[in-house]
Amino acid sequence: MIVDNLQCTANDEGMTSLSPLLKQATPVVVDHAHGSWIHGTDGRDYLDFTTGIGVTSTGHCHPKVVEAARDQVGKVIHAQYTTVMHRPLLELTEKLGEVLPAGLDSVFYANSGSEAVEAAIRLARMATGRPNIIVFQGGFHGRTAAASSLTTAGTKFSAGWSPLMSGVHLAPFPYAYRYGWSVEQAVDFALTELDYLLATRTAPDDTAAMLIEPALGDGGYLPTPPAFLEGLRERADAHGIVLIVDEVQAGVGRTGRFWGHQWSSITPDILITAKGIASGFPISAIAASESLMGKGWPGSQGGTYGGNAVAAAAGVATLGVIEEENLVQNALIRGEQLQAGLQQLQEKFGPTERGGIGDVRGLGLMQGIEFSTSDGAPATEIATAVQQATTGHGLLSLTCGPRGNVVRLIPALVVSAEEIDLGLERFGAAVAQVLA
Repeated sequence: MIVDNLQCTANDEGMTSLSPLLKQATPVVVDHAHGSWIHGTDGRDYLDFTTGIGVTSTGHCHPKVVEAARDQVGKVIHAQYTTVMHRPLLELTEKLGEVLPAGLDSVFYANSGSEAVEAAIRLARMATGRPNIIVFQGGFHGRTAAASSLTTAGTKFSAGWSPLMSGVHLAPFPYAYRYGWSVEQAVDFALTELDYLLATRTAPDDTAAMLIEPALGDGGYLPTPPAFLEGLRERADAHGIVLIVDEVQAGVGRTGRFWGHQWSSITPDILITAKGIASGFPISAIAASESLMGKGWPGSQGGTYGGNAVAAAAGVATLGVIEEENLVQNALIRGEQLQAGLQQLQEKFGPTERGGIGDVRGLGLMQGIEFSTSDGAPATEIATAVQQATTGHGLLSLTCGPRGNVVRLIPALVVSAEEIDLGLERFGAAVAQVLA
C-alpha cells in the first residue's frame, strides 16, 4: 500500500510506519525532481533550496549523472573494493586528485560523512599515538558513536546514550554575532582560549588532532574566519597535531571555492568529503598524504559498501559536470546575489522586540539567516515559522543552529540568477507573512 501521508501510523491492519523520531521539515512528498525543482504528489512545484541538505550539488537528476549511474547499474552494482577493484573507483580517485590540495594524495572511501569522520579520527590517533581530539563549539560531525561525541551543534545529537567517546575536548568557535564582537575580536578570543585549553586540559603531546568545519553546518551556517584556520594551522605545526578539516557540507564547490578551507591559506592534514561529491549517491572519503595514511594500522580501514561502484560512477560524472559547467564560479556569483538580496530583507525586517533578521552570513550557496530579538536573544519561534511558511510559498528551506533560530538556504550549484531572484521573492513573502 502506497501512501502520501508522511506520518502514517499503525492501524488495526498492522500498517508499518516510519519511526516517530524522524521529524519532517516539510509535508512535501516528491513525485519527481529536476534541477532546482521538486514536483510534489500534490501537483505543486517547489523551488528546492535544501538540496537534500547540500547533497544534490548538480541539481536533481542531472542527465549526465543519471546516465553514468544507469550505465553502471548494467555493468556491476556492487564490487567490494578490498575484494575486487572496479573502474569507477579508480576513475573517481583520479578525478579527485585533480581537485584535492597538493600533497593529499591518498584516499579512503566510505559511505557517509559520519564514517569518514570516524576514519579520520582513527587515523590521527594511530598516526600520532596520542588519545585526545579538540573540536570547536557548534561543530557537527555526525550521529554515530564517535562522530556524535565530537558534535556540539545541539544536545539532540549526543544526549540520552552516554557514555560517549572519551578524549574529546571543546574549544570556543569565533562566533562574532553571538558575542557581539568584531570578527577580529572573536578570532583573538578563540585562539587565546585554545592556547589555554592546551595549557590546562589537553597537553599538546596528548593531542592527536583538531577537527573543524570551514563553515559550521548544523551549528548555524557560520563561515570559519580565515585567520582562525590559519591560527589552527600554526598550532598544529608547532605541536605535531593533525589538522582535520570536515568538508562534508562545505566542500565540492558549495562555498564558491572547490573546498571551503580555500578561503584561507591553509592545507589540512586530513580532508573529509561526502554530501555533494556524487549528487545524491552515498559515498564519502578522507584524503591525506600517503605518508600520513601509511601510519594507520593494517586492516583499520575497510567496509562492505564503501566506494560503491554506482556511487563512484555518479561521483565521476558529478566532478565532470562541476568542471564543464563552471559550477564553482556559479556558486560564487549566485551566492553573492543571494546574500545581497537577503541583506536587503534584513534592512526591511531587522530585529524587533518580537524578533527579526539579526544576521545574514555565508559563503557561496551556503547562506544562513539568524533570527533574533532586538536584545540579541534567539527568536526560535520566528525562524521555525518562517521555515514552515516558505513551503507554502513554494520554497523549501531548513533551520539549523543550537537554538534552531537560523534558516539556511542551500541551492544547487546549477541554480540560475532567475531562480535566486524567485527564491528571494518567496523567502521575503514568508518573512513578511510571519512578521505581519
